[in-house]
Amino acid sequence: MSSPPLQPAPCLAPRSAFFVGLLLLVLWGPSEVRCQNDTEPIVLEGKCLVVCDSTPSAEPSGNALGMSVRSGTGRVAFSAIRNTNHEPSEMSNRTMTIYFDQILVNVGSHFDPARSIFVAPRKGVYSFSFHVVKVYNRQTIQVSLVLNGWPVISAFAGDQDVTREAATNAGLVMMERGDKAYLKLERGNLMGGWKYSTFSGFLVFPL
Repeated sequence: MSSPPLQPAPCLAPRSAFFVGLLLLVLWGPSEVRCQNDTEPIVLEGKCLVVCDSTPSAEPSGNALGMSVRSGTGRVAFSAIRNTNHEPSEMSNRTMTIYFDQILVNVGSHFDPARSIFVAPRKGVYSFSFHVVKVYNRQTIQVSLVLNGWPVISAFAGDQDVTREAATNAGLVMMERGDKAYLKLERGNLMGGWKYSTFSGFLVFPL
């Protein structure tokens, strides 16, 4: 005796499927919503940044799912070079600030070319690198990346047998909004100029 043919499972109409899904979301609640991890950002169409927080605060800026939305247009980057070989100015001799006279990149306009100082537009982790050349100078130089008046990264150049040598270094620093970063000559002098020197930085990610 043959078995009765199997009947196909009934299909839900699109409208019914929508309401069933909505009902399941309400029953499960927001506790079932998860990101890939607690800190991984997700870029949507290059327009916004959605970050899931497993411990959302009670601030009204959040929502029931513990997600915060940030603007994806806050790009920050700069790169400056020394294009002339002039002697240090009176201001440079007094403050020992290393100045740059040509801007290659200044996205967001947060690098002040007149003072050669970068001002952080927001709290975050920033990357900086520098390459300061000394020319025909037998003195050892020490160059520091200065954050709000305090040196945080330093480099030295002191070979007396070469006509050109560079103090080079790079690193990540955490900055608050309004913090200032610049290069300072801590030791020696740059008599003869510092042409071909560079100073660059960019925002790695906001906090």
